[in-house]
Amino acid sequence: MNRKRLMLAAGVVALALPMAACTSSKPQADESSETPAAAGEAPAAAVTTVTAPPKASKNYNIAFLQGVVGDQFYITMQCGAQEEAANLGVTVNTQGPQKFDPTLQKPILDSIVASKPDALLVAPTDVQAMQMPLEQAAAAGIKVVLVDTTTNDPSYAVSAIASDNEGGGRAAFEAIKQLHPEGGKVMVMGLDPGISTTDARTKGFEEAVAEDPGFTYVGVQYSHNDPATAAQLIGAQLQRDPDLVGVFAANLFTAEGSATGIKQAGKSEQVAVVGFDAGPNQIQALREGTVQALVAQDPGTIGKFGVDEAVTALEGGENSPNVQTGFTIITRENLDGEGGAAAYKSSC
Repeated sequence: MNRKRLMLAAGVVALALPMAACTSSKPQADESSETPAAAGEAPAAAVTTVTAPPKASKNYNIAFLQGVVGDQFYITMQCGAQEEAANLGVTVNTQGPQKFDPTLQKPILDSIVASKPDALLVAPTDVQAMQMPLEQAAAAGIKVVLVDTTTNDPSYAVSAIASDNEGGGRAAFEAIKQLHPEGGKVMVMGLDPGISTTDARTKGFEEAVAEDPGFTYVGVQYSHNDPATAAQLIGAQLQRDPDLVGVFAANLFTAEGSATGIKQAGKSEQVAVVGFDAGPNQIQALREGTVQALVAQDPGTIGKFGVDEAVTALEGGENSPNVQTGFTIITRENLDGEGGAAAYKSSC
């Protein structure tokens, strides 16, 4: 495979800034504004921003329920939330399940609701299974802010903050396309169906592939957020499709497992891996060349905005119902600059 410098085109959906090896989508000053696209370019994603409220009138107790503990994405979000909480004079307490699983997350949510926090930042682990439990949390008087993921009907929440996931999926396809302009077979390595964010990333990727006759989509495999399972699935896929040229790995653990499986199959020079998220393992894989690009979200900002929206609601202010953050494409060429700055944290 051609390992020349990856140059993502300025017309990538959700990314309208000129770019060499990197493109960032940054929040705009006006929540309702969109960056106009230049002639012939795709429109930019509608990224939004939140105005921080003044220092809180009291030390509110805000609970943060992660999607899974130990994931650098949620650790980075926690860091952003804690930093903003210190600025505003409130307290954030963080918990999360050992796996991204609603059967493990719901008991923790029940415990949090019983402790009666003032507000809750939560990343639901299933669009349906967490619907009623979160409605009940809001009915108990807790201000609920959705961070990263959502549920089928998020009307109970005062705000929902997330990345442009469909745009990220499209950008992942563009990265593969730049590495394999000749076209070929591509696939998605997902987690499980029913997760709002990864479903949206897959949708964006699938739509982008469908628009390009040079590429063939061979489907999505679900790894259950387990790197070992992802590695096994990639190995099996390569037996069925030995001419596979690209894999979009929809989150941190699927990218780790996909890179491992491709390396074990001896296909690292053939199959391009573009991962979503940028934890230390992904960054190392990028340095080693087993992953060619990463789509990094901005979880620190999601956490910050989550606290801002929670305090705004508690102080009787006006909330922004939907807040969308941007992302950065990281390659080896920008890893020591803007790309590296977007990498996730392992601790605060």
